[in-house]
Amino acid sequence: MSGTDEKIAAANVSVASDCFLFALKLASGLMMGSIGMVSEAFNSGTDIIAASMARYSVKRSSEPADKDHRYGHGKYENLSGLVEGAFIFVVAAAILYKAATKFLDPTAIDFVEVGLMVMGVSAVLNYFVAKKMFKVVKKTGSLALEADAYNHLSDVWISAGVFVAFVAIRVTGEGVIDPMIAAVVGAFIAKAALSVTKRSMEGLVDKSLPQSEIDAIERVMKEHELDFVDFHKLRARSTGSERQIDLHLTVPRHLSVKEGHDLVEHLELEIRKVLPGSVIVIHIEPCNSECEKCRMQAVDRAFIRTEEKPPGAG
Repeated sequence: MSGTDEKIAAANVSVASDCFLFALKLASGLMMGSIGMVSEAFNSGTDIIAASMARYSVKRSSEPADKDHRYGHGKYENLSGLVEGAFIFVVAAAILYKAATKFLDPTAIDFVEVGLMVMGVSAVLNYFVAKKMFKVVKKTGSLALEADAYNHLSDVWISAGVFVAFVAIRVTGEGVIDPMIAAVVGAFIAKAALSVTKRSMEGLVDKSLPQSEIDAIERVMKEHELDFVDFHKLRARSTGSERQIDLHLTVPRHLSVKEGHDLVEHLELEIRKVLPGSVIVIHIEPCNSECEKCRMQAVDRAFIRTEEKPPGAG
């Protein structure tokens, strides 16, 4: 299975699990008369939207570059995350508003045991979906899937918190705990929306790769520093799941075109080993002065030419 197929399959699992949990929570919330459970249902509803957008953006971003998109379609993942974040903010605001009105007029909650069962199922299912998605993210580096995976992981903790709150309702009979549950869920949803929006914006404004990844590139270059004079103007950004890296490489002036080409290909291969999914452009420029490496290479070339002379040649 290709990387794109794996990403789409993971997104399909996410959509299916979210649809199941939305229906289960909504039916349970209406039966229980619980705003907390209904807010959880809408949380799963936002997950459906997020997972569907992730699926679309993953498929779109995997398309090769064309005449209208010379740099590929990777930013579809960033754009998807931005729209997703804005939508989730609206849902979070609606939940917080409803929780506030319900807090002023709390009502008794029925069938609390049903809520306990549903939250237990939700926590377990979200855990396994998040685990599967993180596995695919590790292989593909998909920003859209990573956002969705963290969304499922946060749902595990939300479900666990709501489970504990329902236990408290069962023990105390206090209806005011229900809108408190909804408020906490709404706050978590708003936090998730902020995180998704921030990460998506970073890609759209071409924020540099994390320092740890820049350090990884520089380590590769340092390991091969005997093959060139220096490197500079290193730039690196992410576009969806793709990393785009470019730099200038100063080489000894006596290096042949083929030797320069082979050196660049080798460096690109070594960088991709530590940062898979990278598109790398290395601009070669000659040393401006007779540096030590130029002199050493000139001596080597003169030695090679002497060795290649036929016996008896002048």
